[in-house]
Amino acid sequence: MIPYGRQNISEADISAVVEVLRSEWLTQGPGIAHFESAVANHCQAKYAIAVSNATAALHISCLALDVKAGDIVWTSPNTFVASANCARYCGADVDFVDIDPATLNMSVSALQTKLEAAEKTGRLPKVVIPVHFSGLPCDMKAIHTLSEKYGFRIIEDASHAIGAQYDGKPVGASEYSDITVFSFHPVKIITTAEGGMALTNQPELADRLARLRSHGIAQRKEHLIKPAEGAWEYQQLELGFNYRMTNLQAALGYSQLQRLTEFVSKRRALARHYHTLIEDLPVTRPAQSEDSSWHLYPIRVEKNQRKKLFDAFRQADIWVQVHYIPVHTQPYYQALGFKWGDFPNAEEYFHQAISIPLFFDLSHNDQALIVSFLKNNLS
Repeated sequence: MIPYGRQNISEADISAVVEVLRSEWLTQGPGIAHFESAVANHCQAKYAIAVSNATAALHISCLALDVKAGDIVWTSPNTFVASANCARYCGADVDFVDIDPATLNMSVSALQTKLEAAEKTGRLPKVVIPVHFSGLPCDMKAIHTLSEKYGFRIIEDASHAIGAQYDGKPVGASEYSDITVFSFHPVKIITTAEGGMALTNQPELADRLARLRSHGIAQRKEHLIKPAEGAWEYQQLELGFNYRMTNLQAALGYSQLQRLTEFVSKRRALARHYHTLIEDLPVTRPAQSEDSSWHLYPIRVEKNQRKKLFDAFRQADIWVQVHYIPVHTQPYYQALGFKWGDFPNAEEYFHQAISIPLFFDLSHNDQALIVSFLKNNLS
């Protein structure tokens, strides 16, 4: 079987985890801060807060920006449901901004048009969550410029994009956003088995993110409401969550991070090879960019071909996938009033989309087999 994505675990990764298993620190421990510091340094960000998964990172990012009932958060319909659910966890309303058909990311022109209309009705978003779909960065400069005019905060959902670059800096630098979120799920660029991280350059956000991931508890003297009676003292300042990463996960993540450049370079090479192999086929290739981390390689085929191709690939044990069913078409969001036809670009892309396999261990022979199968099953 050829999966659409798969982790690569080295002997160094295994040794790093075994070393923690033999240590005194399995859950919380010094490896977490070590991993956070390494990611922050790589991304040229001031602070990094490791958590149990990217959904948790998105949730506490919304909370840290004071998203609450009565607020509205906008994101892309072409994403996993977590990018929208995080706002709903806070009691906020959600809306979507249609995608650019070329990049498959949030359309800046659609965002501007929607902001102009929202200003007239008094329903501007408190937060906008652009999603770097498949590892290709959104136009963050333009989105940031709009945020200065319309007063919204920005969370970059970079779950697909560690290792990508934007404007000459690593994604995660958060130059044009308040917070950037990464995912370390096994099919992502690097993995901690499960895990995520929130990065920011704002110390007050970093403090609150760290507190929210651990039940809302503060222990540092400068954060306590009343003087501590002893070294054992901790104070719960707000309602938080158990969203902590373990020392085991952090050890794996730190080890994987040492190969991030290698992982991304290989993915970029594989994407270039796909581009060449598919060039003459009647499919639409994804936008080619050396800034992308290439988490996915999503192609587009004719609507009437997609299901037949998908089923044929799966029957041949080539595990293609569809990324994504537009969030606003899910039953939960339809119950909130959204419907098919609301965001036509995302819907048109969805009806044509197939993500073909892309991962570090994929070989050129595998790619040739996949593309040959694709060619033979296009009609």
